[in-house]
Amino acid sequence: MQDEMSTAAAGEKDSFAVAATALAAAEDELERSAVGDDSAEDEEEWWKAEGMPWNHKPGRSDYWCMGWIGFLGIFSLAMLPLRGWLLGLDPPILVGLTGSRTGAAATGALASVNQAPHWLWWLLLGSIMSIKLDWVYWWAGKLWGRGMIEVWAGRSERSRRRYDQAERWARKLGWLGVLVAYVPIPLPIMPVVFVLTGASGMRVKWFVALDFVAATVWNLGYLALGWGVGDPIVDALKYYAKIANWVAIVLLVVILAPLFFKSKKKA
Repeated sequence: MQDEMSTAAAGEKDSFAVAATALAAAEDELERSAVGDDSAEDEEEWWKAEGMPWNHKPGRSDYWCMGWIGFLGIFSLAMLPLRGWLLGLDPPILVGLTGSRTGAAATGALASVNQAPHWLWWLLLGSIMSIKLDWVYWWAGKLWGRGMIEVWAGRSERSRRRYDQAERWARKLGWLGVLVAYVPIPLPIMPVVFVLTGASGMRVKWFVALDFVAATVWNLGYLALGWGVGDPIVDALKYYAKIANWVAIVLLVVILAPLFFKSKKKA
């Protein structure tokens, strides 16, 4: 479960930071315009600053897309403690509300002992919830090409190597990359694949359809794995239910503490 949570949050902090920077720059531009700043060149060139994904002066669509990317960062962080809490309540709820792979495996284990009725409907709902915001990455690719990948990769040399490798994989796979994007490997292949589908011109309806099929197939695989293991997972879930609230609290502290100390240090 910890690996899944780490994967879900990977890159989202950077996405939120990029969105905040872009929106702050836009506010600065509006302020300069309001006070009648004569430096027209500065107003025209601010969007070319390093760390911005676009290659043109952003318009309304660009700001909206960047805002959604920032929301993705906040949403992913907020979901980390919630996932831990939901797993302790009822695995079908976890897979249904989040599309969680851990929830799918837990649901399969319970289904094997007849404790998860209507598991198929929970699985399909989980697939929908799993892909609910993936279109944002597709939109980023449609608007800015691979610009968002360059932003993610530009943080460090190690990060650039990882994203370059993920991009090479994605380009070789083509549309099949959407099906492979859910493979649990230590590469940010999922966001890269989704961005490249938009950059390549794939229609959003085909992207969403492929994404839904991929999420369903992978969740079904995890469910089958849980079904095969059976009783040991059920026993582990019963124990985990007793400590789920504490796990959620610990995760919340882990998320909020760095943000608190960072803001305190700046102050």
